This record gives sequence, C-alpha cells and structure tokens, in this order.
Amino acid sequence: MLLITIPAAELWDEKNETFISVDAKTLQLEHSLVSLSKWESKWEKPFLSNKPKTAEETLDYVRCMTLTQNVKPEVYIRLSDQNILAINQYIDAPMTATHFSKDDRAHGNGGEQITAELIYYWMVALNIPFECQKWHLNRLFTLIRVCNIKNQPPKRQS
Repeated sequence: MLLITIPAAELWDEKNETFISVDAKTLQLEHSLVSLSKWESKWEKPFLSNKPKTAEETLDYVRCMTLTQNVKPEVYIRLSDQNILAINQYIDAPMTATHFSKDDRAHGNGGEQITAELIYYWMVALNIPFECQKWHLNRLFTLIRVCNIKNQPPKRQS
C-alpha cells in the first residue's frame, strides 16, 4: 500500500472569480488485481500492454488504485510530479524478496496478452486464494511464477 499526500493549494474559481484554498489530501493506494480489473472494465483494453496510455487513462488508474473513500474528482488533478513519481516507483517495485535465476526468467507468457481475466484464471488454476487479488500486483505475479516453477517436474540430470 502507498500513502501519498497531495499538497494544499490555492486555486482560481473562474465562476465566482475568487481564489479558493484547498486542503492537503492523503490518499491510500493499492496496485492490485482489483485495481487492474476496475480499470480494464471501464476502458475495455489491457492495462498491462506496451501501448502508451493517455493522461486521462493514467489518472483513472490512480483513481482505481484509491482505497480512500469519498475522494473528490478534482483532487486527482492536483497530483504533483513528486506524487506521480512515487506512484510509478510503487507500481514498478517488486514487493518481494524472491528472485529468479536466468532459467526461471526465460519462461514468459509466450507473448500472450495479459488481462485481469487471465490473471484470475492463473489464480484458479494454481489454487491461489482470491484474497491475493488485493496484493501488490508484482507480488501476485511472483507467487504465480513460483507456483508454476514448483509445479514443473524436476529436470533430469544427465
């Protein structure tokens, strides 16, 4: 989980032609299968792809990651560059102490497009409990990879 604080600001209200002060807001974020699933349900395309996302799509993923209740939409527009950097670092973090050898890393997904439904399928096929859908996504991927490695028959020694 990531906590970020969006700084207080003074904004111009064009309608009333006055400055308004807005307080700082702390958001609790979770990069998880649940977040991914929410985003893909809305946008109807894979989040985990190499295709660039629009600013609107990226901002909406932060909304999907948000666990904090009743956040006003305008709060997200005030995300600072530092907030965005922290969010991206959090998304990219491995969130595990598990490391794989070169041989283990070679077993990819064969170019298959990864979507929330495919990840849920892997969880079902590997008997991973659904409570793991709330884990950091990279940690869940690591568990899936470990299960796949452990389920392979042992390599023969020549």
